[in-house]
Amino acid sequence: MKKLINNPEHVVDEMLNGIAKAHPEYVKRLEGFEILVRANKADKVALVSGGGSGHEPSHGGLVGTGMLDGAVAGAVFTSPTPDQVFEAIKAVDAGKGVLLVIKNYTGDVMNFEMAAEMAEAEGIKVDKVVVNDDVAVKDSLWTVGRRGVAGTVLVHKIAGAYAEAGAELSEVKRIAEKVIANVRTMGMAIEPCTVPAAGKPGFDLKDDEMEMGIGIHGEPGTYRAPLKTANEIADEMLGKILADREFKDVAVLVNGFGGTPVMELYVVNNHVNDVLASKGIKVYKTIVGNYMTSIEMQGCSITLLELDDELKKGLNAKADTIAFRC
Repeated sequence: MKKLINNPEHVVDEMLNGIAKAHPEYVKRLEGFEILVRANKADKVALVSGGGSGHEPSHGGLVGTGMLDGAVAGAVFTSPTPDQVFEAIKAVDAGKGVLLVIKNYTGDVMNFEMAAEMAEAEGIKVDKVVVNDDVAVKDSLWTVGRRGVAGTVLVHKIAGAYAEAGAELSEVKRIAEKVIANVRTMGMAIEPCTVPAAGKPGFDLKDDEMEMGIGIHGEPGTYRAPLKTANEIADEMLGKILADREFKDVAVLVNGFGGTPVMELYVVNNHVNDVLASKGIKVYKTIVGNYMTSIEMQGCSITLLELDDELKKGLNAKADTIAFRC
């Protein structure tokens, strides 16, 4: 294993310090905790998300104007503890309530819900949504129900926009749930990732194989297949997504898993847009890049979000964070 680290036990701590030192205009680290919050606290409904580290730039890179107010980082691919989430809630609460955006993994759901109960006992108004956009699985080793994957970024973006505009907690939650109901994702990999503490890849792939239906925690997919061209892979993923619900007017997110050249992500996107056009599906907005990664896994996911005027407004609103600006 070759990695630019010092000690696997210190990776998350050193990473968070590095982010805070590089981007003080956006974030600051909450002293003593694995938490990044907005550099300047905002007087509005606050959004908190997070999960295991290894998904960078999610979630700390999405803290800022129009998106998250706080991001909680667990150990690599491990949910943060309830105490950590509770501290984040307290740090960002401006008296108008806090919405927790939780990816649907058993540990995340349990720990964030416990933190919400702790905050409510302190008189803080808290609500939550659970993102479950992955069409590849109904259940996995990590969760009951569909996993929350790259579609979470669009939940942060659109719900964050309405929170930034002054919407009340119930309205921000409604918008977040609307995004969740309309977003679908499918992922694949051609090379696995290596968790620093493990020192070896999460699964093995031959040079002529690919893993379809992978999640974001380095776990194997739902099936293994012979390696195909980028267009054929995109067709396979789109087929699964388009079979799951009807799409007419969409935002597209082609998300890299950390080890895939951006050049290749654009190759995938080229075909995705052509296929959607051939099916009469309008592409309103396209986003390409590394947003919800899996350390250095080579592969990508495709996300489609069905839009209406309300969601378009949130998608187009100003966002200014380390990793996402518009």
